[in-house]
Amino acid sequence: MNFIYISPQFPKTYWNFCDRLKRNGVTVLGIGDTPYEELSNETKHALDEYYRVSDMENYDEMFKAVAFFSFKYGKIDWLESNNEYWMHQDAKLREDFHITSGYQGKESDEIQHKSRMKSYYEKAGIPCARWKMADTLENAYAFVKQVSYPIVVKPDIGVGAAATYKITNDQELEAFFEQIPDIPYIMEEYVPGYICSFDGVANSQKEILFYTSHVFPIGIMEIVNAKNHLVYYGEKDIPNDVYEIGRKAVKAFPTQRRFFHFEFFRLLEDKEGLGKKGELIGLEVNMRPPGGYTPDMMNFANALDVYQIWADMVCYDTTSIDTSKRPYICVFASRRDRHAYRHTHREIMAIYHDFIVMEERMPDILSDAMGNQMYTACFQTKDEVNAFVNFVQEEIGGTGTCS
Repeated sequence: MNFIYISPQFPKTYWNFCDRLKRNGVTVLGIGDTPYEELSNETKHALDEYYRVSDMENYDEMFKAVAFFSFKYGKIDWLESNNEYWMHQDAKLREDFHITSGYQGKESDEIQHKSRMKSYYEKAGIPCARWKMADTLENAYAFVKQVSYPIVVKPDIGVGAAATYKITNDQELEAFFEQIPDIPYIMEEYVPGYICSFDGVANSQKEILFYTSHVFPIGIMEIVNAKNHLVYYGEKDIPNDVYEIGRKAVKAFPTQRRFFHFEFFRLLEDKEGLGKKGELIGLEVNMRPPGGYTPDMMNFANALDVYQIWADMVCYDTTSIDTSKRPYICVFASRRDRHAYRHTHREIMAIYHDFIVMEERMPDILSDAMGNQMYTACFQTKDEVNAFVNFVQEEIGGTGTCS
């Protein structure tokens, strides 16, 4: 099998996908924009060959890279980046080179447009917030009359909460339309809730080979816009309603042979037309691994190897890895340079050394959503998680995040 992996060097742990494919006997070919000598040793060893392009957004260069590998190695069986940013380009390359193992051009559009995701949730019988495209101010006023303020506006295609805003009155709405970027925007009614995800890997028959769930106590929109701290953690005991609604979503969406990341709101109060306090409604979906180092968090929390599970799915459409154990709660807690903290980095490492599994400065490209410095740790209980987060994020003259 010949597999082209797009951007094997970023995020920095994604070389693991290539390594597990290679262990399974796959010829793994990488395309990226990092000079070969600057690749990590792990990335170099995980690839059979690497083709450097000067600009990954230059489709002609990417096309030539795939053509080179196709000429040298023969038929390309798979092409994937597992990265939301490259998903459309991945699909176009597959289409142009007749690679049938993943989304083609139009199929990726269906999954990346937030407006089009709604129909899949409806197909699954999962309620979603009311919405309308942000085409004219007149139609926006009509939408507000229907759902009332506040509303949320966000790009119809976008990653995380980039350029996403909460609008609370007519003045803010008018200001938004005066400065709206030249891209499609969607408006949604505001939903008071926090995000629960359903994440995993599905095979060609949409059978779930592995699943887990993460909780985001603070919304990503608030984190990005207000430069708040990010906290999220993997559930040790996944609630039944998360599993059931997640299973329905996997069946409704085109999840074949992919990682999936479904996001749901758990309502913090009754919401007319959507549900009662505590119930789940559909938010968004990404057909790739959840962002940052979340795959590594899955490994730490579940004492397994999701990179291997994914590679097994690619090669065998199943896996022999035991996915039934969930020994830990793995939590991510970030800090921002703009805040002054009560406890130093040295104190955090001294006290929590035995629990921290990852810590580093976040790359600038990820820092808006994920903070500047991150700590990832594993614990047995939610009380331990809360104590850790509060210790990491307690500011001078303030408090931490969890309670």
